[in-house]
Amino acid sequence: MAYGLLKGKRGIISGALDEKSIAWKVALKAKEEGATFTLTNAPIAMRMGAIKLLAEQCEAEIIPADATSVEDLENLFTKSTEVLGGKVDFVLHSIGMSPNIRKGKAYTDLNYDWFKQSIDISALSFHKMMQTAYKLDAISEWGSVVALTYMAAQRTFPFYTDMADAKAVLESIARSFGYRYGKSHKVRVNTISQSPTPTTAGGGIGGFDKFYDFADKTAPLGNATADQCADYCITMFSDLTRMVTMQNLYHDGGFSMTGISEEVMALVTKE
Repeated sequence: MAYGLLKGKRGIISGALDEKSIAWKVALKAKEEGATFTLTNAPIAMRMGAIKLLAEQCEAEIIPADATSVEDLENLFTKSTEVLGGKVDFVLHSIGMSPNIRKGKAYTDLNYDWFKQSIDISALSFHKMMQTAYKLDAISEWGSVVALTYMAAQRTFPFYTDMADAKAVLESIARSFGYRYGKSHKVRVNTISQSPTPTTAGGGIGGFDKFYDFADKTAPLGNATADQCADYCITMFSDLTRMVTMQNLYHDGGFSMTGISEEVMALVTKE
């Protein structure tokens, strides 16, 4: 059921790779709620994914951009405002990648050049995105910028290795830039810490299936789905959350606040 929460709003949605992607779900929900927007992803990711299908469904233009390139981001925001007919009201940053994780490097044996890539792609791209929009004055007053994160920034999950550090930087940027963007343009900046979600990216992490089950048994409401995360993102883009900024918002069925559940205790007792 649509509520018209984004009627008349314009936006940019990054990171939609395939139908499993949270960004893909956000795009469909945004369209349903009345928004117009552009889609963007790195050129290499676009070749791997099916973003053209999503663009057709959402009647959205695709503007390729490497999120680590300021030049590409300048083109993204400039062209988006032209295509959409004005400043954007919302931006989704759904970008993250670790070469160390992809290539099986342990946290105690990181390739530091790859580590820098993890930080650049997964965190500094968020700063570059907002700094570019800030300088171009491309986001409307009371606009909303949301980045997807994970609570490995607060707690240690061995399999998350250097991505945990990248997410910690991402969340710090949200606070630091959120303060400045709020003061200057009343733009709000938040991160959403989602449950483990069976996306293409998440599925590439070793031991993901077991951890997914553990989180589902720990969270009193169970794991939040990608569709439910998309719903949450839409509320953050809407005018209903105008006074929420600089927050890391947990969307995980209560997992982040639960020490141990009865279900997990029962499993331990059986062993």
